[in-house]
Amino acid sequence: MIDILPRINQLAKKARQEGLTNAETVERQVLREDYLRAIRGQVESTVTSMKVIDPLGDDVTPDKVRMKKQAI
Repeated sequence: MIDILPRINQLAKKARQEGLTNAETVERQVLREDYLRAIRGQVESTVTSMKVIDPLGDDVTPDKVRMKKQAI
């Protein structure tokens, strides 16, 4: 699990209950951006590590994925 998620949830709960200060609002936005960056990185890693095989056993991995895999 991503370690910043508890703090994001804590700020979300506080925002619902009593509101956030300007500093907390900025912190929440920065944490959300970091979280999204981490999730996108995980998805990209998963996609670039996969290989697509058709029922005949031929590699039909999209060229875009192959190119990404070679760049890594």
